[in-house]
Amino acid sequence: PCRMVSPLVDEIADETADAKVGKINVDDEPELAQAFGVMSIPTLVVVEKGKVVRQATGARPKQAIVDFLKG
Repeated sequence: PCRMVSPLVDEIADETADAKVGKINVDDEPELAQAFGVMSIPTLVVVEKGKVVRQATGARPKQAIVDFLKG
């Protein structure tokens, strides 16, 4: 599922000017994954003003990710 979502996140990052969009590899950043409570992957997280406001797990189509980002 991560391999399906990864290129979508890259596309959304390129197309989104009003938000920072990125991804982390939980194998490379276990402390960060733990801080966000990532229990399974892929996990999508929206942070506003330093706080997690939305979090979801699982692969989604591009438009669903865009909608999730916007809330």
